[in-house]
Amino acid sequence: MTDQHVAFVTGGSRGIGRATVVALASAGHPVAFCYSSDEAGARATQEAAEQAGGKVLAVCADVADVASVDGAFGEIESSFGPVTVLVNNAGIARDGLVARMNDEQWQTVIDTNLGGAFRTIRRATKAMMKARYGRIVNVSSASGQMGQAGQANYSAAKAGLLGFSKAVALESAARGITVNVIAPGYIGTEMVQAVPKEVLESKILPQIPLGRLGNVEEIARCVSFLAADDAGFITGACLDANGGQYMA
Repeated sequence: MTDQHVAFVTGGSRGIGRATVVALASAGHPVAFCYSSDEAGARATQEAAEQAGGKVLAVCADVADVASVDGAFGEIESSFGPVTVLVNNAGIARDGLVARMNDEQWQTVIDTNLGGAFRTIRRATKAMMKARYGRIVNVSSASGQMGQAGQANYSAAKAGLLGFSKAVALESAARGITVNVIAPGYIGTEMVQAVPKEVLESKILPQIPLGRLGNVEEIARCVSFLAADDAGFITGACLDANGGQYMA
């Protein structure tokens, strides 16, 4: 078991976020997670993590809002102490072709998927620097590496996480803080599972050399590894978990 550190996972009410909360709780970390509106999903995450033996705190917060992020950290710090493991998983999609994309579709995705990571990292690194220890894991996407038609906003935000993470890794390495990225491919989340079966089988799976979707637990294990003490010599890296769909 890794040493216990207070962890904060954004976007933890379902999918990769929920699996990550459970995995970190199972590893012995006190874990807080935030959700924007899915109260039922948040309760399910908390119950699953508690069943895994973890100390868990659910916080309603919008990572696109500075005051909301500050409030979430204040609540976590009051309950568990300073956050020294941060996982930025919160993300939204507002798909559309660039020629028809409006400013709100563009800016909302950038503010949440990229701006949210900036706000949480800015807030978390103060305590991490004082502790001279930190683990930051940002969840990007293969779409940020390859591009995806109809998702220029999403691809831009997820690509931005790659450069942002490398810059923060350079800034914070001397204080014992590592900053890494995971770039999942097609994972069997609710959103992907909702794709019509014929589209999944004819267009998506043929892109994946391993011939299947990933599962959320596989991504959560990647997060747990990068968040562990044993990963202390890895920083500024991107771990691709995409079944071979994209090979950098």
